[in-house]
Amino acid sequence: MDDFIAARSQMAMSLGFHIVFSCIGMVMPFFMAIAHFIYLRTGNAVYKGLTKAWSKGVAILFATGAVSGTMLSFELGLLWPTFMEHAGPIFGMPFSLEGTAFFIEAIALGFFLYGWDRLKPWFHWTTGVIVGLSGLASGILVVAANAWMNSPAGFDFIDGQYVNIDPIQAMFNDAWFSQALHMALAAFVATGFAVSGIHALMILKRKNLVFHRAAFRISALSACFAAVLQPISGDISAKDIASRQPAKLAAMEAHFETQANAPLLIGGIPDETTETVKYAVKLPGMLSFLAHGDVTKPVTGLKDIPRENWPPVAITHYAFQVMVAIGMSLVLLAFLYFIALTKRKKWLESNWLLRLFVIATPLGYIAVEAGWVVTEVGRQPWIIHGVMRTADAVTPMPGIVYSFYLFTAVFISLSAIVGFLLYRQIKMVGKLYDVTDPAYQQTD
Repeated sequence: MDDFIAARSQMAMSLGFHIVFSCIGMVMPFFMAIAHFIYLRTGNAVYKGLTKAWSKGVAILFATGAVSGTMLSFELGLLWPTFMEHAGPIFGMPFSLEGTAFFIEAIALGFFLYGWDRLKPWFHWTTGVIVGLSGLASGILVVAANAWMNSPAGFDFIDGQYVNIDPIQAMFNDAWFSQALHMALAAFVATGFAVSGIHALMILKRKNLVFHRAAFRISALSACFAAVLQPISGDISAKDIASRQPAKLAAMEAHFETQANAPLLIGGIPDETTETVKYAVKLPGMLSFLAHGDVTKPVTGLKDIPRENWPPVAITHYAFQVMVAIGMSLVLLAFLYFIALTKRKKWLESNWLLRLFVIATPLGYIAVEAGWVVTEVGRQPWIIHGVMRTADAVTPMPGIVYSFYLFTAVFISLSAIVGFLLYRQIKMVGKLYDVTDPAYQQTD
């Protein structure tokens, strides 16, 4: 492994690890606030316990996300100094605002965790809402910075110099809205199905049924609403990518020939050497419709793009296929749940529906990871699309491979610690949070 691959691998691992905590930080505080709201309106102590349980989980994951996020910020400067030297003054605003949102989130979370029976009830609830809003804002601001890498704006590149810098235009670049919308919905889908899947498993095990059913309803509804909306944001993103990054779209679909009525591929094994795709199911005209809203319009193929500007086609294509397949599977599960809520209420008590949610537990996060592979690998060979190549931005410092091994060990350790803490939280539900459990009543 050379230093360039080691630097890219370390960044990929760090982003892949941190994005999970970012999604949770964007979503779980809202689940917490919904449960708290229901408790304040109804006085049902089950929801008070649920709020406390989720808030402890938020605290654990917030602390871990703070560690991984700090490491990530250092990595940007250490691994990609040329990139940060030129890009820092341009897209630094969303990063600085993200830091402000992070501090607001930390302060509000502190008020919420220690505000029980100390703050007025609705003010206490408001601090929880602020945790959610600041977490969501933090995630969107980071995505805005990433969107700038895909759609650079807010500067003029003249004679190798970055001049006429406009940070506002850079932050609100052409890609920020589509990426922020897609990421926000993805966070709700992934976290909602993960949380509902865990609680569905506890229901199947017949443990603390009242508590876990309440938790399941909140998280499942949120996940299903977001899942149904996600294809709309995907359509917006596809049209945006088609206009700005035709090479990325072509790699996503392994689309080699420029043609009208371009087919959308389901599956397939692309071969960059022969510029063909084997074993794919083709839907005529659907790629043209996805890209332009018109089946008669041509979609640029990879053959019309200089080969040195091609992304890794196979990786981008497979990641896109995984993301779409999981996304559509979760949309189907969402519709099944809505049918159960409205027309087939007996399904809500059936084990098969709960088992589907259990199976879906990791799928949202797998789709998120696949989506970020599409975003980052599909932009290659550029770190700033059309302006700076990734190979030109990497640090000249040798020995990056050892840094990669060290960071890998750190992230594996953090994963083990977080897994243990969350497992213990789930095991202690009866004693600490569920007022209907005899063990809780005895220790209260």
